[in-house]
Amino acid sequence: MEAGVACKLNYPTWIRFGRKSTGSLRFDRIAKQEHKTRVVVSAHFPVQTSSNRHRSVSLEVSCSSYTNFSASTMETGSIHAPYDEALMLKNKSLEVEPYLNGHSIYLVGLMGSGKTTVGKILSHVLGYSFCDSDTLIEQEVNGMSVAEIFKLHGESFFRKKETEVLQRLSSKKQLVVSTGGGAVVLDVNWDYMQKKGIVVWLDVPLEALAQRIAAVGTHSRPLLHYEDGDPYTKALKRLSYLLEQRGKNYAKANARVSLEEIAGKLGYRDVSDLTPTEIAIEALEQIEVYLKEEDGMAIAGL
Repeated sequence: MEAGVACKLNYPTWIRFGRKSTGSLRFDRIAKQEHKTRVVVSAHFPVQTSSNRHRSVSLEVSCSSYTNFSASTMETGSIHAPYDEALMLKNKSLEVEPYLNGHSIYLVGLMGSGKTTVGKILSHVLGYSFCDSDTLIEQEVNGMSVAEIFKLHGESFFRKKETEVLQRLSSKKQLVVSTGGGAVVLDVNWDYMQKKGIVVWLDVPLEALAQRIAAVGTHSRPLLHYEDGDPYTKALKRLSYLLEQRGKNYAKANARVSLEEIAGKLGYRDVSDLTPTEIAIEALEQIEVYLKEEDGMAIAGL
């Protein structure tokens, strides 16, 4: 069998040919099947030795065979391509910085969506300061936890403090802010977040969120105390309700980072396989798209 591959690749690899129901072919770094051939493939994947991740690529492959193997176009494929996540993150941050121009980034999303973890990665690579609005509220209430604040003072008191914190942060630049899950409910909070900032929604499937929360426990999540059942069931029920109530609010974000879409692009079957750095890279990409669109609209309006 002969194969001609039109792709930007730069190292030889073994590939295994197999037809999927969608008409696409799956590429493996080391084929374990007998039907294999050696080709030279190329891609702009920085090489490193510490980790291997799947990356999805789009290739055109023409094949001919003495057994009348029909030629086809591969729409998508998966390749074990070694690449340096940290390098990709840094390169993307350098691309975004000229457009970002010091604007703060506010991460919104349901509880457990990874706002704090991703936020710290973004703040580090951009050279920004990181803030967690819940932590700032706790500091203002004598170190009392969010769960304790809800229990002793009620949700209305907490939301008032949340707005006060966002108001103070709105006057600052070069911040990455992890907000509370309900920060999007009040319009005044949007005014503060978008005053000098960009709002990014981390959109995570409910099942994945429920699994995360159940794994670490629900004791620190006051809004989950109203549900009955095991931790996963409690989390899923409450998250479903919250998304129904807040979905339109989250959709007002300037940029949306869908973990399902990232997983699809990288060839993962489950969003739980994504690393926080991969999510941070996508966040920067979506921020860049938004800012370029804003620049284009501003130029068109001149």
